[in-house]
Amino acid sequence: MDAETMRLLAAGIAMGVGAIGPGIGIGILGMGAMQALGRNPEARGAILTNMMIAIAMAEAVAIYALVIAIILIFVAPGAVPTGA
Repeated sequence: MDAETMRLLAAGIAMGVGAIGPGIGIGILGMGAMQALGRNPEARGAILTNMMIAIAMAEAVAIYALVIAIILIFVAPGAVPTGA
């Protein structure tokens, strides 16, 4: 495998692994919020506000993974030595 292939593979793996955690976390957050709303509908405002803040923080991890993947694709070509 050449350097270009390795960079693209690393970017794909970084994005794939970096999105698993936030995806699971957001699913669990949504499930918990819906259960809480089912049990106490009067607390809708506070529950949804806290849920949105928590989802944004979980999503930030996936955005960091995306930034790393973009850096691997577009910035790293200059860092790979060509020739010996």
